[in-house]
Amino acid sequence: MIKFVFIALLVFEIYAFIDCAMTPQEKIRKGPKWAWLLGILLTELIASILWFIYGRPKRNGNGRQRPGRIIPPDDNPDFLRKL
Repeated sequence: MIKFVFIALLVFEIYAFIDCAMTPQEKIRKGPKWAWLLGILLTELIASILWFIYGRPKRNGNGRQRPGRIIPPDDNPDFLRKL
């Protein structure tokens, strides 16, 4: 049981580190990227949890990031190409 908890925490920390590393700096909500990465490496669980609460970009309901701006269908080249 202890091994399972340890492995689950390790996987969570690795996921938080990779997620932070792959997130562009301009999308991070609070603080610089280097500080988040350093915090996740040094404090492990605490910074990992804080990353998901305060640092990670907001996502919409279907798991994708919110677009920067909404393009109406008549201005969207991908939509017009499909017609």
